[in-house]
Amino acid sequence: MNRDWVDKDFYQVLGVPSAATAEEIKRAYRKLAQKHHPDANPDDAKAEDRFKEITEAYATLSNEEQRQEYDQVRKMVDSGGFAGFPGGSGGYGGQRIRVEDLNDLLGGFGGGLFDRGNRRGGARRGTDLAAELTLSFEDAVKGVTTTVSVRGDAVCSRCGGSGAEPGTPVEVCPTCGGSGSIARNQGLFSFSEPCPQCRGRGRLIPNPCTQCRGRGTEVRSRNLKVKIPAGVGDGSTIRLAGKGGPGRDGGPAGDLLVTVNVQAHPVFGRRGRDLTLNVPITFAEAALGTRVELPTLDGPVTVKIPAGTQSGRTFRVRGKGVQPDRGRAGDLLAKVEVVIPKKLSRDEKKLIEELAGLDVESPRSHLGTTP
Repeated sequence: MNRDWVDKDFYQVLGVPSAATAEEIKRAYRKLAQKHHPDANPDDAKAEDRFKEITEAYATLSNEEQRQEYDQVRKMVDSGGFAGFPGGSGGYGGQRIRVEDLNDLLGGFGGGLFDRGNRRGGARRGTDLAAELTLSFEDAVKGVTTTVSVRGDAVCSRCGGSGAEPGTPVEVCPTCGGSGSIARNQGLFSFSEPCPQCRGRGRLIPNPCTQCRGRGTEVRSRNLKVKIPAGVGDGSTIRLAGKGGPGRDGGPAGDLLVTVNVQAHPVFGRRGRDLTLNVPITFAEAALGTRVELPTLDGPVTVKIPAGTQSGRTFRVRGKGVQPDRGRAGDLLAKVEVVIPKKLSRDEKKLIEELAGLDVESPRSHLGTTP
């Protein structure tokens, strides 16, 4: 669990209620991400910070398991469950308790109050980054390995992430011995806080890198290869672990969240794993029956249209839909549409008039108004 879960209201960050659906959260995120994306706001530090905040909120709320844990923590915050920390009154049987030990008590909430990777010195997990990718209909259905452009935190290209000017040393902090934290006793509690000399990093940099100013990271664009699984849908978000911003001081990298936009197909539609197709046939074909050749993603198939087929009837061709990487393939749903000609030749008109004159039951007889 992330300490920011205690400090930040991610629902407020995205401007949605706590009961918002996953789709509502996704729409809110995409709208805000487009507005505050660094590419749309060059050299705007506030927009960049806002974009990171939005991405962090979405990364948590878009993950069902993390969202449940986050909601539990926020419920405790709202009810004053953390009112005694730090320095609050009370305790557990008069014992002195370290705040870090509360991780064991809060294990059901995802591991405690502190960031993953923060337990060892000043290590911090990298930020989650977001990107959008537009795919053709065929690539989304069959899967593809492609390249996505990402702008955000990356390892400094000058110092390689050390934060020090190339050729200069990085020293262990003498105050904390490299742990990044020092202990302070306050009443019943013993609190571990960032070392004031190294600011929690556990090391000192006498000569900071002139490019990143000692941070070890810089904001820049980079191209990453992404494997898109077969069957991905429009608006889906793919999480790529470890492909986000680099961690600090030995912490793990963040994740990359890729939102996929799928282009429309000129022939096929899509409904989950099923492909949809409109099939025009003539009045004669509908009345007498016929065989029609239908396109699929794997080549044409022939389907029998029985005599008397009504307009709007759907024929299912099993296994000719979307084949995901896992699970069964969907079907092709072919919907028949009887096409009525707008203009008739003299002979065609005569034949239809003869047909109309035959003694047949009216299709409106069930209404009780037609003899």
